[in-house]
Amino acid sequence: MNGEALELREVRGPSALGGGWRRSLELLYLIASTEFKRTYFGTVLGYLWSLVRPLLLFAVLLVVFTHLTRLSTVPDYPVMLLMNIVLFGFFQEATSVAVGSVVNQESIVRKTQFPRLVIPLAVVLTSCFNLGPNLVVTFGFILAWGISPTWTWLLLPVLLAALFVFTAAVSMLLSSLYPRYRDVGIIWTVVATALFYATPVLYPLSRLHGAIATLVACNPLTPILELARRWIIYPAAPIRTEPLLVVIVPIVLYVGICVIGAWVFNREAPRIAEEL
Repeated sequence: MNGEALELREVRGPSALGGGWRRSLELLYLIASTEFKRTYFGTVLGYLWSLVRPLLLFAVLLVVFTHLTRLSTVPDYPVMLLMNIVLFGFFQEATSVAVGSVVNQESIVRKTQFPRLVIPLAVVLTSCFNLGPNLVVTFGFILAWGISPTWTWLLLPVLLAALFVFTAAVSMLLSSLYPRYRDVGIIWTVVATALFYATPVLYPLSRLHGAIATLVACNPLTPILELARRWIIYPAAPIRTEPLLVVIVPIVLYVGICVIGAWVFNREAPRIAEEL
């Protein structure tokens, strides 16, 4: 005191990983497993819904795109379509739920010293619990279709890791922006739908030409799905000879989005409670 002016200092909230890695990992698994159980609690089919949904979408799209388009001539098209739906479905499901994940945990965020990063990552991990069995069913279809295993199947974890990291980065970015800008939820609904068609889910990249092919090739998700087709389903799949710039763009976008997602979430984490 003694006549000295009191200095006001900003009190920052918990950081993205407040409490350390060990505590964050324990909370991550706890929240993800709880949300996974709650999702199917009280339903008739229970966990089977996680298998039924992609299969229903696969059945509808297979009928439409094999009868109304020339995609039926694509080698092993049915299993390619199923694989793409499962992989892209993981990305779309996780990011869509992650948008409002922090806001949905408002009571925890406001009242506890909680590592904020756990919330969007728990959403992605919950989607992983669905992805695993879906891939088992997908590989059952692939083997039943007559495709023989090759050594490139061992590279699948590389693709899954790349997809997980990218999905987590986008989820972090969306969940950290949504408390301040609620328009993010509406915008992402439109963007996610557009991405479904701007990513080679329904078609192989080799079937596109001109500016549209170049645009789709720049999508960071495109190399993941294209490599999944070549490594798992059709090793003889034709490779487009793109200019070096087009090859570099999706890599730059992938790395850039991952860095931006982590940076924005780390910046916004201490003040998320103020925006709720």
